[in-house]
Amino acid sequence: MRSLQKFPLGKALISLTAAGTLVGPYLADWNETHIHNPAWPPHAKFHNAQTMSMGAGLSLATLYHLWKPGRSRAALDSATITASLYLLTQLSAGLYPGTASADPPREDNWQQLKFALPGLGLVLLGYVVERYRMTKTRT
Repeated sequence: MRSLQKFPLGKALISLTAAGTLVGPYLADWNETHIHNPAWPPHAKFHNAQTMSMGAGLSLATLYHLWKPGRSRAALDSATITASLYLLTQLSAGLYPGTASADPPREDNWQQLKFALPGLGLVLLGYVVERYRMTKTRT
């Protein structure tokens, strides 16, 4: 039981989500339907590139706060926030007029829910597990 308390399962779950946010946007958008789409104007490509880079930046910030030497509640809180931001903004995009999560729009238009909601669930679960582990291993 003691070794289970030492394994940072919560950090691993949050890191898994961060890894998905690091590579997922590139897997989804580095193709002919997005960044290499000749029909897209340069400004649309700018925002697509910005979004991919933001995912990478948030992921790296998450991993830094999770795994830097020493541990603190503030570092865990920061990692949890940065791990959640990309996913939350992905969900919020549906609130803007004329948006679609796929080109061309289709019936399962908000397929991002398949990724964002489980990702947020993993971050929340990781946070709860890590907070519990932190309180149990202090003594």
